[in-house]
Amino acid sequence: MVRRGGRMRVMSPIGRRRGRGVGGQAPRGEKVVVAPDPHPSGARVPEVPRDLVPRHVAIVMDGNGRWAKQRGLPRTEGHRAGEAALLDVIKGGIEIGVKYISAYAFSTENWSRSPDEVRFLMGFNREVIHRRRDELDAMGVRIVWSGRRPRLWKTVIDELEYAQERTRDNDTITLQFCVNYGGRAEIADAMRAIAREVAEGKVKPDRINESTVARHLYAPDIPEVDLFVRSSGEQRTSNFLVWQLAYAEMVFLDTLWPDFDRRDLWRAIELYAQRDRRYGGAVPNPVPDPRERDVAP
Repeated sequence: MVRRGGRMRVMSPIGRRRGRGVGGQAPRGEKVVVAPDPHPSGARVPEVPRDLVPRHVAIVMDGNGRWAKQRGLPRTEGHRAGEAALLDVIKGGIEIGVKYISAYAFSTENWSRSPDEVRFLMGFNREVIHRRRDELDAMGVRIVWSGRRPRLWKTVIDELEYAQERTRDNDTITLQFCVNYGGRAEIADAMRAIAREVAEGKVKPDRINESTVARHLYAPDIPEVDLFVRSSGEQRTSNFLVWQLAYAEMVFLDTLWPDFDRRDLWRAIELYAQRDRRYGGAVPNPVPDPRERDVAP
């Protein structure tokens, strides 16, 4: 996205009134961004070197159904409880310096669930974006929707597109909200778009490469995933960001999503910071020079 507004600054809740112009207003051309509320437990951001903080974190928010089942509740109550978890994780991402979070809200495979649950999830995703967009916008969150239009409720699309347009100039963190999304579907859609351009003579088939594919993904300005996190203990990617996960580090946590918060995100980032990311390369093993070995008398 191209930034069109004035520059932005982040201010703590205590210092929101500082630096304002005449009449207590923010200086013209500048948007005052509200810092996230601290975690209720008082937990502080762990000391992770800035260059070891992942730029892009992808999250599969799993375990809502099991959380509800453990409490004798319908699955839908687990989804409701997961809303607060996502909001807290976004706040934790801002605090530690993550620039992109991709959240798997509804997959192309989720249509196979019961009609009642599908209806609930459609309405719930619409309500979450509507209910939280002011708070997210105030924190400088840019919302980007990725997914397919077919089958998706028009009211859901309207809310997503409004939130995307309203927050397009925010740059504190980007939330890629994946609704009616599938990794393979995204690649298929990219292939379809490239094929059209080939047919129109805009692209030569022998010039197609990985960069060509990347440019035709749903959100080409969002970088590849550095850290993939899944809650609930399941260890699979479930068709999420298939192309973008090529070199992602994987962290699987046992916490069910409704119990997840920014401390779990920070824990995953600490584990990530301990990994040695080589991208297929390797450093030669040190081998002693035979001429320098001790020779027995």
